[in-house]
Amino acid sequence: MTETLNKQEKNLSAIIHASTFSKYFIPFGNFLLPLILWTAYKKDYGFVDQNGKQALNFQISLLLYSIILGIFTIPFLIGIIPEILHQGDFGFAQFNNLNGFNFDFHQLKLGKLLWPLGIAGVAQLGLFLVNIVYTIIATIRTSEGQNFKYPISIQFIK
Repeated sequence: MTETLNKQEKNLSAIIHASTFSKYFIPFGNFLLPLILWTAYKKDYGFVDQNGKQALNFQISLLLYSIILGIFTIPFLIGIIPEILHQGDFGFAQFNNLNGFNFDFHQLKLGKLLWPLGIAGVAQLGLFLVNIVYTIIATIRTSEGQNFKYPISIQFIK
């Protein structure tokens, strides 16, 4: 397929993939810039149409995965709050003594809190790394004229 693609098609496809990094500078830039570029050129170039769909589907999938991780983490946080505040873990039992606040953090039991947060944090870090690595690979491959399909992408736009 490389011989039938012109330089502009390859460059536009690579720019669509690379434009997803704009989320670090522009809120929702990972959706807005690829969407603008894709809709502007999808009728003119089939390769750009295919890559625009791939980039947007991947970014939507990553957003969905992050939301799901957050939803699964919230119950653990809500469940641990009463245990943290229970019986003076933050020294709340000592508030009656106005002359000396005793914030004794040695009794603080964060083990149950750190496991779900740690697992969610590692999973979010994994999604971050997957996003960076596969976006770079997609940008390079499409600039060379090769088709690229993201591995964990759900096909929302067909």
